[in-house]
Amino acid sequence: MSEGVRIERPAREIAFVALDRPEVRNALDLPTRQALAAAFEALADDPDVRVAVLAGSDKVFASGADLKSLATARPADLRRMNLARLWRPIAEFPKPLIAAVRGWALGAGFELALLADLMVAGKGAQFGCPEVKVGIMPGAGATQRLVRLVGRARAMRLLMTGEPIDAATATDWGIVTDLVEDAAVLDRAIALAGSIARLPPLALTQIKEVVDLGADASLSTALALERKSFQLLFDSEDQKEGMRAFLERRTPEFRGE
Repeated sequence: MSEGVRIERPAREIAFVALDRPEVRNALDLPTRQALAAAFEALADDPDVRVAVLAGSDKVFASGADLKSLATARPADLRRMNLARLWRPIAEFPKPLIAAVRGWALGAGFELALLADLMVAGKGAQFGCPEVKVGIMPGAGATQRLVRLVGRARAMRLLMTGEPIDAATATDWGIVTDLVEDAAVLDRAIALAGSIARLPPLALTQIKEVVDLGADASLSTALALERKSFQLLFDSEDQKEGMRAFLERRTPEFRGE
């Protein structure tokens, strides 16, 4: 348990990280961001953890930045905070990350959810970038990640109006990967994490790395990266175990080696 963040282990291979500031709708202040960064740095180094789930509460994922700490800030104050460095351990988390979203995911809370590889959302979830309504703009990646994810026109709709979209629309736009009843969000996220945790960790890490790095590279460079990573996996014990188990018609036991 850290400032504003709760960490649980529903299974040895799964880490459950939950924002825990219900009194302020999980607003992201500096201590909470620091706790999140520390949590993901530790989980990245934990050899037992294969998948992480990031969640909020039952009524709100995260309502955005804590404006009380930003209302009177000047540019120099923001430079000293250097919030981007606290986002980096989550954005660069090398293992599969699933966001479990119930209720509101707004502003920095939405940007936090966008760092996940997969997103399970309840039908009552709402997503938005309301920063323009308080005189600013998103500053934790939404202007870039949304354009890459949903295209310029849809991203501009969110960024320029400040109005939210519902979970059904977010699913249609490709933001949400699994849409379920609100009460089933955590169960679905943990079940999805469990199914991924049974797969070879080295292959999952390479898939995530190639997808993320390839998105900003030319097609020929990205395909070359894919080929090299594909070839390297043939030097892993998991590849030998996986193909051997397939030929022997049994369930493989992947060890991440």
